[in-house]
Amino acid sequence: MSKPLKSWILATLIVLALVFPLAGTWSDPWLWGYVTVFSMTAAYAMFSMDEDLARERFRPPSASADRTALGFMRVVALSHIMVGALDTGRWHLTAPVPGGIRALALAGLAAALGTFYRAMRENRFFSAVVRLQEDRGHRVIDTGPYSIVRHPGYAGLVLVPLFSGLALGSWAAVALGLIMSALVVRRVLFEDAFLRQHLDGYVAYTQRVPNRLIPGVW
Repeated sequence: MSKPLKSWILATLIVLALVFPLAGTWSDPWLWGYVTVFSMTAAYAMFSMDEDLARERFRPPSASADRTALGFMRVVALSHIMVGALDTGRWHLTAPVPGGIRALALAGLAAALGTFYRAMRENRFFSAVVRLQEDRGHRVIDTGPYSIVRHPGYAGLVLVPLFSGLALGSWAAVALGLIMSALVVRRVLFEDAFLRQHLDGYVAYTQRVPNRLIPGVW
């Protein structure tokens, strides 16, 4: 079995193990739609990623310059999914999210994750951590979506928690998702400042591509 296939199966099983046991049901079609979106977009990522990028993405050789905040982001992201599954399946703390909104949210979730993974495919230095990758010949990437905004991966990621919470059917998960989105924006500011200071050519790149996340806005 190939490494990309193993990684894809593992990623799918993790989402399955988080969502359905916590929700207390295996028959909710919305939750199956949610897991399917995560699984299919993960397949796009896993099977288009070469081994070198996979090592940097999942097993970077050094810690992040923003290590504490990264750990907090991961805790919030995990809590967001867990609370969403518990709320929609067992707790029912918040009012149900209408089916039409959940359907649109699933489409938005697929688009947001697709944007994130498209940026990862374009950028061979797309890492889970903020670091200068001197060991990999780190340089500015300004092609594809990086010719439009400087952080296209984060442009997709900032929307993922909102759509994820709505797709799960939990307003509580949406609230946690907004916290996660705010942390992503903070990460953008930190990483942008780090790259300005440490990566050759990045300041010139900011002049060619002035916006971080939203074309023509910011």
